[in-house]
Formats: sequence, C-alpha cells, structure tokens
Amino acid sequence: MTTARDTQTTPSYGWRLFILLAIVGLFYVKWFPYYHRAFTAEATHSIGHSILMGTEANAPAPSLSAALDYAWAYGKAIWQAMVLGLLLGSAVQALLPPQWVARVLGRHSFGSVAAGGLLAVPGMMCTCCAAPVVAGLRARHASVGSAIAFWLGNSVLNPATLVFMGFVLGWQWSLLRLVLGVMMVFGLGWLANRLSTKEEAPAADDRLAQLTPQQAGSGNMFVRWAQLFLRMTVRLIPEYIVLVLLLGAARAWLFPHISPEVTSSLGWIVAFAVAGMLFVIPTAGEVPIIQAMLALGIGVGPAGALLMTLPPVSVPSLAMLAGSFRPRVLAVVAAVVVLFGIAAGYAAVALGF
Repeated sequence: MTTARDTQTTPSYGWRLFILLAIVGLFYVKWFPYYHRAFTAEATHSIGHSILMGTEANAPAPSLSAALDYAWAYGKAIWQAMVLGLLLGSAVQALLPPQWVARVLGRHSFGSVAAGGLLAVPGMMCTCCAAPVVAGLRARHASVGSAIAFWLGNSVLNPATLVFMGFVLGWQWSLLRLVLGVMMVFGLGWLANRLSTKEEAPAADDRLAQLTPQQAGSGNMFVRWAQLFLRMTVRLIPEYIVLVLLLGAARAWLFPHISPEVTSSLGWIVAFAVAGMLFVIPTAGEVPIIQAMLALGIGVGPAGALLMTLPPVSVPSLAMLAGSFRPRVLAVVAAVVVLFGIAAGYAAVALGF
C-alpha cells in the first residue's frame, strides 16, 4: 500500500536523479567534448571532413557500401548522444511527476513555447537524438508547441555549433543562423499550438488540472524506467537505422551536383532546402558540409539553405516522432523548415556572404 509519505519522497528522489543524469550525461557527451572542439575550430578553421562526401568532390553512387559507410560514420558520431536521449526520454516519464512537466511545458501559451526553446539550448543534441526526449515530454503532457520548440531548439540554437560556425565559416553565418533560428524555433512552436483544434486545447488544460502525483506510475521507479527505456528503444531504433541506411545510400540522389554549376538561383536554393530537410546529420555536421561545398564552388544561396534545413529535422526524426504529433503538425514543421531554408539562401545572397 502506498502511503502519503511515499508519494512525497519518491518524486523528490526522482527529479534529483533526473537532474543528475542530465548534467553528468550532457557534460560527458556534449559540453566537455565541444569545449575542446571549439579550440580546434579556432586554431584550424575546421572541425573535420564533410560526412556527406568525405574527402571526395561528390557523394558516392547509391549502393549497399555507400549505405553502410554512411551509417557507420554517422553511428560513431551520435551513438552516445542517442543512448543519452533514450535514457532521458524514458526518465522524463519514470522519474518526473507528470504535473511538473505539465506546469512548465503543458500550456497552450507562448510561455510554454519559450520554456521549451530555452530548455533545449544546453541539450545541444541532433534532431534524432533529441526525438526520444521529445517523445517523453509529449507522454508527460507537454504541449505540442513547447515540444516542437524543444525539438528544434536543440539543433538550431546549439551554442557550440554557432561557435564552430563562426570560426570555420565566418561569424556572419553564425549571426544569420541565430536570427533565423530564433524565429524558427519560437515561431514554429507558437504556430504548432495554433494548429490545435478548438476542442484540443481546452481538453489538454482539463487534463493538466486533474494531474496528481500518484499518476506518475506505480511500482518500483527503476523497474519502470528500465521498461520504458526498452520500449522506446525497440519502437524507435529499428526504423531509425533503416532510414539512415537508405539516406546514406541515396546521398548522390539528394545532392547530385557539388560544383560551380550549383548557383544561387531559385531552383538550386529550393532543391538544397528540400534535400537538407530530408537528410540526416550528426550535431554540427552542417558546418563541414557547407565548408566543403563552398570550397568546391557552389553558390552561397544553396549553402544558406542547408544552414537552416540540415539540422532541425530529417526523415528519421520525423518518423521517430510520428506517434507524438499529428501528421499535419509534422507536415507543417517540415514545410516551414524548407521555407526558412529558402529565406536563408536569399539572405546570404542579399548580404553578400
């Protein structure tokens, strides 16, 4: 039988464990490595080769080898962050009382959207590694808008990426990314909440008002955490691996020409914006990709499009969150990301990058 004392002490213990996991995990996987990587970017004006092409001028032809090579390189870059994302996504549901998440992120207001975007900044995860955390937040009654802002903010407002970008590409690219990134993260979060039907928002508010500490779940907290971790892993990872393999094989189709022939015309800007939205990269992967493409002579318009479309979403991350958002919301997010890519392309041309 659960006593009043149990319901008071378990949530306190759970949230402290969650915060410890987040701080230690992010320090080990993100903060400490990126701190040292920033000095490398400053000294060498590079953070490595393009994961899209390696040291070649173009992506390899579609093949099983191209798929496996990309999946291996990508997996080495993100596996620790993916494990951390699954741990945090399951811990949100197992360790945190539901009313805590709902109180900060559950309202259909801009305040919840702002909180989601700001909480994403220290996460610095790529779109796919953030997806399990977003799924966990949605399961704990975070609003659509706050969850979208958290999802996009992890990659688009990543402070480490902005620093790498400044040292490698130039600070004008960082400023463009920051300005448009703030508009994308908070604007899309606000728009996602507006897409809720007249019945959905009041119903969500009613659920929040009825939440109690006992609804966090019964039984042993660690057993529940392990079960949720396993369930999320089985549900998300297989399709994720398949889609990464397919995109790795299809690199040459998504980016068929990397040469001075790729000018800053509308057609190329739109094509690169769409390809960047579909493709999947590790955190900060857009920086060496854009650096390599500019060195090969492509126009700044297509490069600007990739600046805003490569990080925030991808086919795998959209598939991973298909159960957390309605299809219309994900379709709108993907379309607006492409529009931001087109705007960034034209801005880069107009500003003389």
